[in-house]
Amino acid sequence: MKEVNPQTTTRAYAFEMWMNAPMPMVTFFKTLDVSNLLKISKKKRLKFNMLMCYCIGMAASKVKEFYMLPVSGKLVQFDTIAVNTIVANSAGEVSSCDLPFSKDLAQFNKAYLQLTKQVAESCVDHDLSAESMVIGTSALAQYEIDGAVGMYSGIFNNPFMIWGKYKRAWLKTYLTVSFQFHHTQMDGAHAAQFLEYIQKEIDKIR
Repeated sequence: MKEVNPQTTTRAYAFEMWMNAPMPMVTFFKTLDVSNLLKISKKKRLKFNMLMCYCIGMAASKVKEFYMLPVSGKLVQFDTIAVNTIVANSAGEVSSCDLPFSKDLAQFNKAYLQLTKQVAESCVDHDLSAESMVIGTSALAQYEIDGAVGMYSGIFNNPFMIWGKYKRAWLKTYLTVSFQFHHTQMDGAHAAQFLEYIQKEIDKIR
């Protein structure tokens, strides 16, 4: 990662307006049709959460704003992105696992299985924040929730997604997600486009 001058980027105005705002985070909600993802999960015996993380990574890779992030009052640019997942560990608690994103589904799945197992057994977080722009996720898959708004700590400015249990209706399966982002990093239009990209990635995965 490297520091960039905000004035030389498309985020110059946003940096000036939102970098020091007391509450710079924005949260969007969207209901996704995950019918195809559930079908592929069962057909190929792939974890649903892994497939969601993959689609999130694919969608983010198409939005250039995801490669920049405000860090400690500065604007930082990354060459790569990663997707974080929360893992239930052997101590009965949870640990954090950053997954390097790859457009190759088989490679991403291999990393997912290897790293989540490593983190679960060791109870040691796997952190890639120094080398990749990390998209946080939290899947509360056992619980039916209508949405969640993340807490802004003032330390971590990374974009973050939360979802609960998917719901079935009329032969379709739906999942409501929340997406929180720092307004310095992106505008509402970028966030909305990202969420649309996720749906497209879900629909086309085979």
